[in-house]
Amino acid sequence: MSAAGLELKDLNRSYGPVQALDGLDLTLAPGELVALLGPSGCGKTTALRIVAGFERPDSGKVRVDGADLTQVSAAKRDMGMVFQSYSLFPHLTAAENVAFGLRLRKVAAAERKTRAAELLDLVGISGLDARYPHQLSGGQQQRVALARALAVRPKVLLLDEPLSALDAKVRLQLRDEIRRVQLDLGITTLFVTHDQEEALSMADRVAVMRDGRLEQCAAPAVLYERPATAFVAEFVGTMNHLQGTMIDSELVEVAGRRLPVDGERPTPGTKVKVLLRPEAIDLEPLAQTSASTTDSAPTSPSAIGTVRIATFLGSITRMTVMLDDGTEVKADLPSHRASEFPAAARARLIPAPRPVLVVEP
Repeated sequence: MSAAGLELKDLNRSYGPVQALDGLDLTLAPGELVALLGPSGCGKTTALRIVAGFERPDSGKVRVDGADLTQVSAAKRDMGMVFQSYSLFPHLTAAENVAFGLRLRKVAAAERKTRAAELLDLVGISGLDARYPHQLSGGQQQRVALARALAVRPKVLLLDEPLSALDAKVRLQLRDEIRRVQLDLGITTLFVTHDQEEALSMADRVAVMRDGRLEQCAAPAVLYERPATAFVAEFVGTMNHLQGTMIDSELVEVAGRRLPVDGERPTPGTKVKVLLRPEAIDLEPLAQTSASTTDSAPTSPSAIGTVRIATFLGSITRMTVMLDDGTEVKADLPSHRASEFPAAARARLIPAPRPVLVVEP
């Protein structure tokens, strides 16, 4: 299966007064899996439907390997699509569903049968070829839908929230399977989801959308560690908001520490909200703090709080601390340290010395 490049160029689409896409630009390299991630109404599904040919943009282009497909019908775009709702034909067996597109292309019966068997084996359900959709579990039906989309050897695979209707355990299994199949075939894939964990675990790059625009497109680790905007930081992963004050154009004071600022830099003296991930916050039992510490303010309400909840998450424990200024903060600690912070214990926050994003309240 040959990989193809996909380009979305300045796509615009409105529904009455609602601007669903506002100048969307996105390029996928051949063989790359990119996840479109964002809240409901951000435009990600509209973008996918335009790529598939189910809708037309008001302006902009869709190109595959440089060829403009913007006005080409969906049936002639050579793309495979997997929907959230499976969309299998109930009167056809699993093998017949997989072979359906090949039959429309007048592929010989023997070749259709061979191809269907190969793909059902590829997606891990080779023994279920004679079963009808109602005889299959949700995960098995979605595997059949994936095999059917791949049967016609599409240049681009489109996935429209294919895991959202499944239970948690099956969802975890199937996302690994989809990624394995995608890598084995090397097929260019655009994957729409609102689930950040799915996007970060499956994609080569994640494109975060907001109000029809692309906020940031980057590798999962970059997106998480160095979000380009406060919206991306908030949407991807858990984020704490702490009170801080801009010291100068480069530094912000928060919880008694001065940290370098990444991204926008408000005017010195401005009161800001500092964004910190749970793993970027350490805790120290209050009894261990020292009045002689020069880089901290032990009595500051933004640095001291009371432990409310400890949530065990395996190798880490997430501590929920209520600060004296009323702010709730989550800090991730190695689980072997959790016993240092029983419920109602007093603790001091210690932000990690790394760049942070700030926003004005």
